[in-house]
Amino acid sequence: MNLAFNTNLAIGYKSNSQIARLLTENWVLNNSYCPNCGDLPLNRFTNNRPVADFYCKTCSEEFELKSKGGKLSNTITDGAYSKMIERINSENNPNFFFLTYTKQWTVSDFLIIPKQFFTPEIIIKRPALSETARRAGWVGCNIDISKVAEAGKVYLVKNTQIINQGFVQEKFNKTLFLRTKSTDAKGWVLDIMHCVDLIKKDTFTLDEIYSFEQKLKLKYPNNNFIKDKIRQQLQVLRDKGIIEFIGRGNYKKSELWKHLKFNFRKFYQEQLKLKPIILKMPLQ
Repeated sequence: MNLAFNTNLAIGYKSNSQIARLLTENWVLNNSYCPNCGDLPLNRFTNNRPVADFYCKTCSEEFELKSKGGKLSNTITDGAYSKMIERINSENNPNFFFLTYTKQWTVSDFLIIPKQFFTPEIIIKRPALSETARRAGWVGCNIDISKVAEAGKVYLVKNTQIINQGFVQEKFNKTLFLRTKSTDAKGWVLDIMHCVDLIKKDTFTLDEIYSFEQKLKLKYPNNNFIKDKIRQQLQVLRDKGIIEFIGRGNYKKSELWKHLKFNFRKFYQEQLKLKPIILKMPLQ
């Protein structure tokens, strides 16, 4: 995987937004593999397809690309609010690639959020455009990825470091079971996953998860058995290998995530020995 964009493709273009779209899409086509099955390369849909940008010809997973210069932020600007809500509630909503790049046109971060992690709660409605705007009344949206559980943020590249493909595929496939669940059941699992994320330790207790009871009650006011639901979701996460039960109301987070962090540090130390090739071009 080469983190430098092919800037020769941008010769003759003057618009930075056009250049960015051209270079980022070309980079994904030539460097990304399918996080589900590992097939390389991905394929491009025909232009102006409203739902997705790329697909895998082997497993039929679909992907939409969002890219921006600079650092990865919690809020990602998207298109029309109503269309986004319609898409994430449909059966063929795509997975989302998020790519950030440097001023030197190299990849900083490249991650995928699998489609099962997209819920209306992470879509933030923006104010309607004023009556004097060219598209008066149009309502856009932002994607708040801070509300996505860490298990749903699958990095292929993090802080300019390439993540081992085996770990990427394992993490992506770990949560595919959510696609078979109803909207309500999936919502409960995702909420408990987010609660686990908020505990900044590798191990935690049932009582620590119970401390989120009141917040969950606000979201599910008609449920009088919040603690029962908490235990039920913890069992689901345990059965899927996302957390481990270590006895007497104690749990620990999956070894997969700790192993990934360990190997990322090791890889980073190895990469310090390498000097990336950076292609520069005038934006004139």
